[in-house]
Amino acid sequence: MKVTCTQENFKKAIYSTERVVGKQITLPILENILLETENGMLKISATNLEIGVFLKIGAKIEQEGKITVPARLLSNFVNNFPSSSTVSLTVTDQTLHIESGSSKAQIKGLMAHDFPIIPEMVGSFLFSLPAQEMKESLPRLISCVSLDSTRPELTGLNVVLMKDEIRIAATDSFRLAESIVTLKKEDPAMYDLFFEKTSSIIVPQNTFSEVLRVISPETQDIKIGIEESQIFFQIDNVRIVSRLINGRYPEYRQIIPVQFATKVVLEKNDVLRAVKIAGIFTNSKAGEIEFSVDLEKKVLKVQSKAEEVGENQSIISANIEGPAQSALFNPRYMADGLQTIATPRFALLMNSNSSPAVLRMVQAENNEEIASFTYIIMPIKN
Repeated sequence: MKVTCTQENFKKAIYSTERVVGKQITLPILENILLETENGMLKISATNLEIGVFLKIGAKIEQEGKITVPARLLSNFVNNFPSSSTVSLTVTDQTLHIESGSSKAQIKGLMAHDFPIIPEMVGSFLFSLPAQEMKESLPRLISCVSLDSTRPELTGLNVVLMKDEIRIAATDSFRLAESIVTLKKEDPAMYDLFFEKTSSIIVPQNTFSEVLRVISPETQDIKIGIEESQIFFQIDNVRIVSRLINGRYPEYRQIIPVQFATKVVLEKNDVLRAVKIAGIFTNSKAGEIEFSVDLEKKVLKVQSKAEEVGENQSIISANIEGPAQSALFNPRYMADGLQTIATPRFALLMNSNSSPAVLRMVQAENNEEIASFTYIIMPIKN
């Protein structure tokens, strides 16, 4: 193989693929990136058998060929390239000779024919999602994914397909987050046919983390196809393929109250500060803080007490609609929820000290709730 390409494109390609690679004791080739020529372009691929990533970049190809080389070594070398416009790649005797500007290196590789085949999509993309909307939504959800492998369905994000939108949800049984994202049908007939059979899929959290990493400020949309228990993402020139998680996701929408007795609108930073302070005065990581809505004084009291530590109280001005409420919450889960709020003010919605409480962003002009994101937190029962 003998190839020349731009340094900028090569760097971006290595960045977009190398994170998928993991430490593989039993299959060392999975620690490598595959470089190969295909249809007049340079194709760069990586996989850990659960997620595969590949992309093609323009290149001047003088000689066809392919090789796999250690991803971390190649990435570290590429990240320290001197300023130059091009990269030259040559393969001889299972060794990659790479040169850019004043730097050159020889990297020992492995036989390319041992590299696993990354599945290609056969049909067409079903739908697309706005990339920047997804870039905002995914970080709010990923923090709620469960780390407990005994319930594999909760280690992924539930994607519920609807007519003009999707609902993406994540939960670890203690809190839940849901985002609503607009959907554009790429192949309406195929989408409707797929939707008749399947309205909900579970995508691994690591897959969405890779999707999030690849989205650039210039990315317009993310095209998505689903085939053979696998999901395919096209993000600019990057293709990501992943297995779906088998299982049935909990019917989470049943726990989201339709109506709330009390709505409290607050300054996010004031409440977040109070929650962090209150968390200091709990006796363990599983400690509890109390939220008390005082209707008469129009304030929210955030307080905590531990015999061996002491006690604390913060009083925050609030706009309150409905009766007074009081409930106990886990400070970490409450802080996580507040950090997902993108607006200066938010709404705390409550019914009782034993039913789910909800956090929602609000519009600055009228404190109206923004329905596209919901964070649900279960109170701690006495």
